[in-house]
Amino acid sequence: MATAAVAGTARPKSFWRDWVLTVDHKKIGIMYAVTALFFLIFGGLAAVAIRTQLVLPEGTVLKPDSFNQFFTMHGTIMIFLFVIPMLAGAFANYLVPIMIGAQDMAFPRMNALSYWLYLLGGIILMISPLMGNMPDVGWTAYPPYSIETKGIGLDLWVTSVHILGLSSILGAINTIVTTFNMRAPGMTLNRMPLFVWAMLVTSFIQLFGVPALAGAVTTLLFDRHLGTVFYNVAAGGDPMLYQHLFWFYSHPAVYVMIIPAMGIVSEIIPVFARKPIFGYHAIAYSSVAIGLLGFLVWAHHMFAAGMQVEAGIPFMITSLIIAVPTAIKIFNWLSTIWRGAVRYTTPMLFTTLGFIFLFTIGGLGGIFLAAVPLDLHLHDSYFVVGHFHYVLFGGTMMAIIAGLFFWFPKATGRMYNEKLGKWTFWIYFIGTNLTFFPMHISGYLGMQRRVYDYTHTDALLLMNKISTVGSFVASAATLLVFVNIVYSLFKGAKAEANPWGAQTLEWTVSSPPPEHNFHEVPVVTSYPYNFGISAQEKRRFDDEESIRA
Repeated sequence: MATAAVAGTARPKSFWRDWVLTVDHKKIGIMYAVTALFFLIFGGLAAVAIRTQLVLPEGTVLKPDSFNQFFTMHGTIMIFLFVIPMLAGAFANYLVPIMIGAQDMAFPRMNALSYWLYLLGGIILMISPLMGNMPDVGWTAYPPYSIETKGIGLDLWVTSVHILGLSSILGAINTIVTTFNMRAPGMTLNRMPLFVWAMLVTSFIQLFGVPALAGAVTTLLFDRHLGTVFYNVAAGGDPMLYQHLFWFYSHPAVYVMIIPAMGIVSEIIPVFARKPIFGYHAIAYSSVAIGLLGFLVWAHHMFAAGMQVEAGIPFMITSLIIAVPTAIKIFNWLSTIWRGAVRYTTPMLFTTLGFIFLFTIGGLGGIFLAAVPLDLHLHDSYFVVGHFHYVLFGGTMMAIIAGLFFWFPKATGRMYNEKLGKWTFWIYFIGTNLTFFPMHISGYLGMQRRVYDYTHTDALLLMNKISTVGSFVASAATLLVFVNIVYSLFKGAKAEANPWGAQTLEWTVSSPPPEHNFHEVPVVTSYPYNFGISAQEKRRFDDEESIRA
């Protein structure tokens, strides 16, 4: 790809003008990242409280009502305030325009508005503890209980979801228009970086899925306060309608959280394997396939909710089929690594042993749950919790951390601490497996999810003790990520424009990039993964990594 000139110096601005009023997509991306990491602290603390309650039967750390409130806040924060904003907000905002050779998003002011709506939605959710009434209905808020529950907590939850949904729609529109209309000369769709492909598909999912969620929570609010009977069985309503609307968005939302992570993985692997990505078109178009199939599997969450077994069979089939494009990606990543000049930096460890290995475990668990007979047995058990967290914590979280370290030099102009980063990975890897693998066993043994207590058996006691210890280990690793970021911001070595030898456009400008990204419009002449490296060059890169460590 063609390179572009680096930026000159700009006149100093006040903090208010430089950040609060900014429309620079890179600063908005950084604000998304900082805010999402802030919410991660609260979501993580709620998870640790839940696991501490369950370390022993008849635990007294949390009362039953408090337990319901904590797991509601944990799920809502992690999905709506951390994972989705970090990927579709922070990474997409910072990277998509500069990766395609644009100066900014198509609608900069709307981009800024989407961030401030996200922050507002997060604040509204987080004030519920201050008002003494946290929502206690789980992140799904199923009626009829969600209609009958008292207090303002659920109303704040619904308001927050509405505002966050509007933020997501605005961000999705911006990403779609930017990708289609603002690519540099020569950058055809088949020359776009795979992360951009991932964000394009993700944005379409958000655009078409969020209105269904808005309809679900709006009618829920009407039933609570306006006397409507959408979900009132006694008056002819149907609670299953809510589940159909909710999962029509919320299962595709799983792919909103995983497809961008797959895009991050697709950017990191060829750089550190020093090989062209294997099967570029297969990886790109498999994202499209996942996006389309994602809207055809929602009812597999409802096999145990009272629907006829025959009605679940089509959703069982689509749920099994969607594993195919996912497997295509995994085999292409492994083929890229095969016989490559691999450098196991911190991002590469989080990508390979982290994302690929742990996400595969979670995906295999999903195949079991996609089958109607097995799901009827396992659905309300901790097997589902283990599966879900292997996908989103062992998978998406690993990719997020890999991306943070990979693009940290570009965004900050500083190198992170490599030795601390590798220690962080191994602690994360151990903590993740200790926390979530035993959940599959406890679920198979009959431990129900979403309950604050469980029957005392030696096997369940052991599994819960291991999971709780693992949660503390994983929490320590998360703390080390924060330590590495803060330390490196002030003490990290100065970063070159392209410390990894990558070939996408963001690495052709200074670190950090200039305000308008490029002084000259770049011209793209090839696809962005034309790697090839000699053994001598690999030794030089390894020597440089040793010096940085």
